[in-house]
Amino acid sequence: MILRELAHARTGDKGDISCISVIAYDAADYPRLEREVTAERVRAHFAGIVRGEVRRYLLPNIGALNFVLEGALGGGVTRTLALDAHGKCLASRMLELELAAAGPA
Repeated sequence: MILRELAHARTGDKGDISCISVIAYDAADYPRLEREVTAERVRAHFAGIVRGEVRRYLLPNIGALNFVLEGALGGGVTRTLALDAHGKCLASRMLELELAAAGPA
């Protein structure tokens, strides 16, 4: 199972930092997201892209996780040569994160 089956994502950027919010479609799936989608797993998932720290913030009242990825945008919008200078495709990449086949809610 991949994250996309349980959640959607939104991104934002500031300089060389990308913020990705992962929002559960169903509130009942939030505990599973909290358990499986850790900062460490996200850092490994974006290996080769993120050069800095990955921090996770829990937003249980809205069934979401927010990740701050430092050093993720090739120096920032005005400095990068990347086709996706704002990192909007990182949300789609985040949703490809593999989850356990089954797990309790």
